[in-house]
Amino acid sequence: MAEEGDAGDQDSNSVHSDQDGQLEVVFAPNDIRRRKSSLVPATAQRPAHRRQKTQCFVHTLLEKHDGISVKDRDASYEGLAQERMLDKDPHGHADESQHSRLLTKKQISDMAFGIRELSKKLAQIRLKLHVRNIFILAKAHDETLIKHTRETVDWLLTKDPGYKVYVEETLEHNKLFDAKSLLQKDSFEGRLKFWTNELCHDKPQTFDIALALGGDGTVLYASWLFQRIVPPVLAFSLGSLGFLTKFDYEQYPLTLSRAFDEGITVSLRLRFEATIMRSQTRDNPHRDLVEELIGEESEDHHTHRPDGTHNILNEVVVDRGPNPTMSSIELFGDDEHFTTVQADGICVSTPTGSTAYNLAAGGSLCHPDNPVILVTAICAHTLSFRPIILPDTIVLRAGVPYDARMSSWASFDGRERVELKPGDYVTISASRFPFPSVLPLDRKSKDWIDSISRTLQWNSRQRQKSFKEWS
Repeated sequence: MAEEGDAGDQDSNSVHSDQDGQLEVVFAPNDIRRRKSSLVPATAQRPAHRRQKTQCFVHTLLEKHDGISVKDRDASYEGLAQERMLDKDPHGHADESQHSRLLTKKQISDMAFGIRELSKKLAQIRLKLHVRNIFILAKAHDETLIKHTRETVDWLLTKDPGYKVYVEETLEHNKLFDAKSLLQKDSFEGRLKFWTNELCHDKPQTFDIALALGGDGTVLYASWLFQRIVPPVLAFSLGSLGFLTKFDYEQYPLTLSRAFDEGITVSLRLRFEATIMRSQTRDNPHRDLVEELIGEESEDHHTHRPDGTHNILNEVVVDRGPNPTMSSIELFGDDEHFTTVQADGICVSTPTGSTAYNLAAGGSLCHPDNPVILVTAICAHTLSFRPIILPDTIVLRAGVPYDARMSSWASFDGRERVELKPGDYVTISASRFPFPSVLPLDRKSKDWIDSISRTLQWNSRQRQKSFKEWS
């Protein structure tokens, strides 16, 4: 990393902010020898305005990458989306141009390519945050985690009088957390605050960084709280497995001091945008889902309506739920009918989620840097459907045919479980809002392999004995 005291390196390899509250980008020394065309220009200027309330730092960096403003990009998306909508939406609104499912094939490809290129650059730089508002997430019903949360809050508020720390509102009157005694300390008054789900939804730009104390489920909960704008998430391992929790809590003072003083390295994790599409009531008793999505009736915008959108980090699962018979699921990719899946269900996973339900269902492990969509059947009735890996530019649709015996059920990262009746389907596409996960500075290149080896216990089998030749 560039030395803080070396003014020459700092001038040539940093993107400084003209105001407080913005990011500073610092390149590693080995990047100086790379081709200039592969680097973010050192002369790039930060936007002159204050922080946008509708934008996250990922999209701010994307602006500089592709040379157009977010506003212009949204306008172009809206115009093209009206020409060729991948889903029918009779109740369309202006802001729905934000949804990935309404983008054209070229728009999705450009969006995915831009995020991939940015992700490569972020892997080689340090982002120096001007941290003031810190979000802490932990299980509010776990006695051990409540104690750790209080310890972390006390340390942060003592370390810097400019920090404001937000914890879950349920801890305000929790006897174990004892917020009252914390607020009685000098200079702590007004700096300990309490977040709600509404605050995370309405004002996610409030937080400069998020600290997750727990396991992978805590990180997934952070993704659920921040459906669009996501602050960089630094996760401490206090759970069972820890594919997504990269830092040892015992060393939290050193970890946080380095992160705030030296900067952080961020990995952009692909998220999916999943939208439930409900079948509209019509007079035709012989409706066909294939015809309505890609056949002669595909131009009719009144067959389905949207009923909720979720940005997910792990997977979308469509299964038989409590029904005694297996599911019948029609699977579409862009404008093609892939197959009819006869199984207990289907798991559509991100690379991050490849080590979760996808792994248990027999799918492949996938490095999180791969821009792909993993599709795995759950207990397929025949061997004809095998796990497949598709590019992240495809828009998938998984629906229940009108002649299905039973309805199916959809869940999103294990949450928001809803029933899909015959004729309903779920649209799944790459999200415009990736999940920024903070990586350890000293082992970022091999972090995923280390986590796989540790959690799945690779090479733990007793080594095969060699032959001993008789002489």
